Amino acid sequence: MPVSVRLLRRALALALLLAALPAVAAVPPVSVLSVDGPIGPASADYLIRGLARAQKEGAQLVVIEIDTPGGLDTSMRSIIKAILASPLPVASYVSPSGARAASAGTYILYASHIAAMAPGTNLGAATPVQIGGLPGAPPEQPREPPEREKGRHPGAPEPERPAAPESADALGRKQVNDAAAYIRGLAQLRGRNAEWAERAVREAVSLPAQEALRLKVIDHLAVDLPDLLHQLDGKRFAVAEGMARLETTGATLVRHEPDWRTRFLAVITDPSVALMLMMLGVYGLIFEFTTPGFGVGGVLGGICLILALYALQLLPVNYAGVGLILLGIAFMVAEAFVPSFGVLGIGGVAAFVIGAVILIDTEVPGFGIPLPLILTLGVASAALIVFIVGMALKTRRRALQCGDAGLVGSETPVLAVERDDPHAGWVQLQGERWQVRCALPLEPGRMVRVVARRGLLLEVAAAGQLTP
Repeated sequence: MPVSVRLLRRALALALLLAALPAVAAVPPVSVLSVDGPIGPASADYLIRGLARAQKEGAQLVVIEIDTPGGLDTSMRSIIKAILASPLPVASYVSPSGARAASAGTYILYASHIAAMAPGTNLGAATPVQIGGLPGAPPEQPREPPEREKGRHPGAPEPERPAAPESADALGRKQVNDAAAYIRGLAQLRGRNAEWAERAVREAVSLPAQEALRLKVIDHLAVDLPDLLHQLDGKRFAVAEGMARLETTGATLVRHEPDWRTRFLAVITDPSVALMLMMLGVYGLIFEFTTPGFGVGGVLGGICLILALYALQLLPVNYAGVGLILLGIAFMVAEAFVPSFGVLGIGGVAAFVIGAVILIDTEVPGFGIPLPLILTLGVASAALIVFIVGMALKTRRRALQCGDAGLVGSETPVLAVERDDPHAGWVQLQGERWQVRCALPLEPGRMVRVVARRGLLLEVAAAGQLTP
């Protein structure tokens, strides 16, 4: 074979190889985010930043692996807004087997472009909850007795009834109706089962994965993530900026685990941690004010208090609870300075415990303060108060060690004697140098006892032998 033909074939093969390389490299990656636990400010920040990061990295799809018992309404709505505005398709995938997408997770699943579940998972129970439990049946409006209705002329207008005040039941119905309309709108937007979505809100029903696929609540049932990507290959989805076509076969998976910021935010937005930070902050500042110049209490107290306030403004806080906690801490601190013999301290502990119980205005799983923690902090505060009161009583019974009462009766050696008057001399008491006068002649080193004070002069009497 001529050399020119062989060179031509090699050049042609090389050209085909170079033409195929961009096609392989042009397959965009798939970004994978995971949510394991309650939906809160930390998970909302993580998912929103993750969606923005996936767009910058040129990903073709964002997969959110979900396993959550629910979460806060404000955090859930922030996540849903980011999903609806995303220029990339978002797939919510309930996995692994045994996971769930309850409450807020159901809303996020409905809002996503792709809803998928692994076998052995479930979703639902999307009824909003608040402090005090679910609303009950609305009270019936009183009607007129039948006798009056019979006596009224058929054409007479209905008598005016006083407007009933808006009850907790009415507020609960408003909340449920708003949530039902919200999830129904998401279902209609994504073409999923809107009737079952409304039942999940109004009746708190749940579904396993196979049943959810049969009722068209979800779009795909996938054993694992590669299986889901295989099912999505070649499909087109409407996103915020038009239509997007997926080429997920062989796409690279890029996992973004929660970073230090997300983990830190998750820690401080835990209601139990926020409560302890607030206590440490207040006590630290009080310690700094009572012992100025040390510095550590003020620095640490200020940092803890600011972190606590930042966490509380992200949580559904009952401000009456915050007020009771601060009032309780103020009473407990005042017990150390005011001789109330425990009255302020006991009242402070009671106010603190009540405030901590009602602090978080929600029954969402993972966002309540455990009662054992509240009782532990209350008992620790009560023990501190008992210690302070005990120390105050001991101090009250102890003899004074300073002032005139501390001077009279104290013994000290004579430091020096006046040259021209052997009955006058000098001593050292309470860190000060005093002039003394005695009926007997004084000698340096002899012990004397203070018997009286006359202005800046102390009257002393002989108390013992010469000191060595």
